[in-house]
Amino acid sequence: MADKRDYYEVLGVDRNADDEALKKAYRKLAKKYHPDMNPGDDAAAEKFKEASEAYAILSDPQKRQQYDQFGHAAFEQGGGFDASGFDFSDIFGGMGGMGDIFSDLFGGGRRTRNPNAPMQGANVRARVSISFADSISGCTRNVDVNIKDECATCHGTGAKAGTSPKICPKCRGTGQVTIRQQSLFGMMQSTQPCPDCRGTGKIIEQKCPNCAGTGYTSSRKTIEVTIPAGIDDGQSIRIRGKGEPGLNGGPRGDLLVEVRVASDPNFIRQDMDIFSNVEISFAQAALGGDLRVKTVDGDVIYSVRPGTQSGTRVRLRGKGVPSVRNKDIRGDHYVTLTIRTPNRLSDEAKEALRRFDELTGNSLNSAADTAEPKKKKKTFREKMKEAFDGD
Repeated sequence: MADKRDYYEVLGVDRNADDEALKKAYRKLAKKYHPDMNPGDDAAAEKFKEASEAYAILSDPQKRQQYDQFGHAAFEQGGGFDASGFDFSDIFGGMGGMGDIFSDLFGGGRRTRNPNAPMQGANVRARVSISFADSISGCTRNVDVNIKDECATCHGTGAKAGTSPKICPKCRGTGQVTIRQQSLFGMMQSTQPCPDCRGTGKIIEQKCPNCAGTGYTSSRKTIEVTIPAGIDDGQSIRIRGKGEPGLNGGPRGDLLVEVRVASDPNFIRQDMDIFSNVEISFAQAALGGDLRVKTVDGDVIYSVRPGTQSGTRVRLRGKGVPSVRNKDIRGDHYVTLTIRTPNRLSDEAKEALRRFDELTGNSLNSAADTAEPKKKKKTFREKMKEAFDGD
């Protein structure tokens, strides 16, 4: 992974590039290095594959966020990303733009695909759930998936033993037929998969009884998945070669395992940092003292400073989430201290608080001290005297 170039460097854009800048940069590189434009040039093919990989990640907001945080390790488990031979509609589906770019590059036409050429097998997707603690420390999980294997009877041909598939007479083995139709705009021509052979270019006259002519059998398999420390909720792990078998000798697809991380009642994760709240007593806040704080690594002792106010946030360095790329690099743990107010006090405790209040500002009587003095009610004699004096 060390020799893998930064995706932003590959496309020649800065880290704040928007979608249009990414698309423009990729289109330029694709036109320059596409294998059809450079037949026989292996170096150009590698550059095209590298640019396609970079665009595939950076043009997807979620994948781009994961890459910015974890780098190449966010999408790999052993080996490097290989864009060649992938089904773009599968890998780049929903990314908004990849199909448009290829349409722009090659005039919107669809190139004829050789149905007998090797093709990589489909990816298999699975999901696994882990606890918050396991996402911090890393773990292994077994995943049960249905995986196709080449039929042991027909060896993937789909034909009965002693027979073999025949070239489709309708499409002559191309897997496609050309349809011409008259329209208001003149004669229209389109290419579609052959309806007789369903795009395979071959007809199986006698199907293999073991696989019903599909060439594959399906079975339930258990695969052990290593989940790295620091993985976040919704990220996926790619296990190469554990997907469905390829066609015509092509490589197997991959197993993509989505990891779901359960929430924790004590911690909240944000990127590589962890946040939590801890209550302290009034005495601890006023006088200071040692406080036991729960972290993902276990309890630690934190010394509260005298005079700490409620809502104070303290930082525990290196007690956050480890980096997927390097477990020795970790985020921080931020603890918000809140003062706990007791709701039940003994008479002795209440009297001690009143005495404490008198010594620290007499706040219990501050409202009475600042209020306007009440006017003394006049007696009948005083009222009569005022009346006669007035006359």
